[in-house]
Parts: sequence; C-alpha cells; structure tokens
Amino acid sequence: MNRKQFIKSLLQYLPWLLLLLGVYAFAALILWIADIQAFRSMSVVMLLAALLFFSVVCFVLIRQEQKKKQAFSDFLHDPDAYHEEILRKAVSRSSQASIRLLGRILRDRQNDQARLQTQIGDQEEYVESWAHEIKTPISLLTLLLDNRRDELSDELGYKLDHIRNRLQESVDQMLFYARLKGFRKDYLFEHLPVLACLEEVLEDYHPLLHEKQFRIRFELSEYLVYSDRRGLHFLLGQIISNSIKYCVREPELSFSSAQKDGRYVLRIQDNGIGMRSCDLPWIFEKGFTGDSGNGRKTATGMGLYLANEMAKELNLTLEARSQWGEGFEMQISFPIVQSD
Repeated sequence: MNRKQFIKSLLQYLPWLLLLLGVYAFAALILWIADIQAFRSMSVVMLLAALLFFSVVCFVLIRQEQKKKQAFSDFLHDPDAYHEEILRKAVSRSSQASIRLLGRILRDRQNDQARLQTQIGDQEEYVESWAHEIKTPISLLTLLLDNRRDELSDELGYKLDHIRNRLQESVDQMLFYARLKGFRKDYLFEHLPVLACLEEVLEDYHPLLHEKQFRIRFELSEYLVYSDRRGLHFLLGQIISNSIKYCVREPELSFSSAQKDGRYVLRIQDNGIGMRSCDLPWIFEKGFTGDSGNGRKTATGMGLYLANEMAKELNLTLEARSQWGEGFEMQISFPIVQSD
C-alpha cells in the first residue's frame, strides 16, 4: 500500500483516532494536575507509550482494511458462498445483511450470464451449421452453371449467376455477422499479397462483373499485408458488391495503392451513381441505406456496416469518399508490418 492509500484508509477512522487522542490527553492533564513532579518525570515514557499505542492501532486498522478490500475483491470475482462468508467476517455486523443480499444478486446475475453465453454459443453453432448446409445447394447450382451453361440461354445463365451470387453473399453476411458478434474469434493472421486477394475476390464476382461489362483496372504495387484471409476476402467482397449494385453504363472498377502516414492504403474506386453528401457520414451505420437512387430502396444496409465491423476486427481503417453522380471510392488503410 502506498502513502496515498495509507492516508486515505486512516482518514475514515479519523474521528475515532481523535477521540482516542483526546482521552489520552485528558488522562495526561489529570496526572499533571494531581502531581506535576510525577508528570514531568513520566512525560517521556508517556510520549513513547502514546506513539507506540497509536502505531499499533494504525497498523491493526490498516491490516483490517487490507483484508476487507481483498475479501471484497475476491467476492466480486467469484461471489460464491465461501467468499461471501469470508467477506461477512471482515465487515461490521451492520453490513453483513447487505453483503448477503449482494451475494444473492450477484449469483443470480452470474447464472443468467452463464445461461446467456450458452444460448449465444448454441446460436453461433446453429448459424455456422446452417451456413455450411446451405452451401450444398449453392455448390450444386454452381456445378450446374459450369457444366450445363451451353444448354442455357445467356439471359437465363446470367439470372442464375445473379441468384447464386446473392445467395452466397447473404450467407456470408449472416455467417460473418454471427462471428463478429460472437464470443469465439478464429482469425489467422498472416502476410497476404494484396493483388492475389483481389483477384480471388473478383473471380467470385466474375459472372456479375461480366454481365455488367465492367472494365477492371489495376494500378497496384506488389505488397504483402498482415491480415486474416477470410476476413479480408469478406471485406473486399462487400465493397466490390456495393460497386456492382450501383453501377452505371460503361462501368469501371479501379484498384490503386499508396503508402501514407506509415500505412499501406488500398483504393477501390468505381464510376457509379455515388453518394449524396448528406448520406456519406452514415454509410457505416447498421441498416442505413440513404436515398441515393432507387436501387437503395431494396438494400439492407448491412454490407458496408459489416465491412467496417470486420475492418475494426482486423485493425484496418475504412474511409469513404464520393460525390453524387461521380462514383464512389473506398480507402482501406493497413498497418505496415514487416515480414520475417
């Protein structure tokens, strides 16, 4: 215990210490009145005795206060009957009823929290199980499109591609939302090539990009970022999907990079309808869709929200720039981590 805590602990006993000091001073005064010669001869002994007495009293009080604080800390960490009994012995009799009530409330809350964690864990397992189960029909649809595309008209093939991608995107959103809000985190951080990650994500969205006749441009420097592969793929996918949804005629999607303020910045820019300036500050809010065009009326407002939440998990920073009718740009800032 440092000096400040020592003084703070003694201050709560100050009235009793002053009363004890007053009684001792009164006894010395009586001795002085009764026999001044005896008082003079015993003054040194009385002073030393007083110092020793007060030192012992202060030591006992501080020791008791330390035990009380430790017992209270142990009780808050684990409010079972054993720690409650130890705390009740350390406090005054008038406080024991309050400690008993507090222990009952804390144990009830602890049980409620344990049940809630179990329910959340069960929900996470169900969501992950359902997501993996639904991937089977999506995989079958993908297999059908790959093997029987010649038997389908271009229009029907594009529609099925669109359905497949929307299903996959919705499943990924739900799965990552459950992971972001869950207790278990299974990220695997490693050094990843930015260009290769982008190419893998673009391959997933190739049918839609091809249908919309997107022109893709790369102005990237070869660079390794330190991140989680699945999380980064999901983040990039949400941004690219956003550009596809709100594209215009002769759509373009460009990727460029730079190093700024000790961070690697990846820029993803399109020439779509863009965002109104009044909507831009709110695009990462959950459920926000804005009024930038009719296409947003059917949007869920979850894509960029989940992208931003994933960015926080991966220690990345997102910054959006846009003007209405002049496209949309998202900047992803990665911390520079040197590879071994």
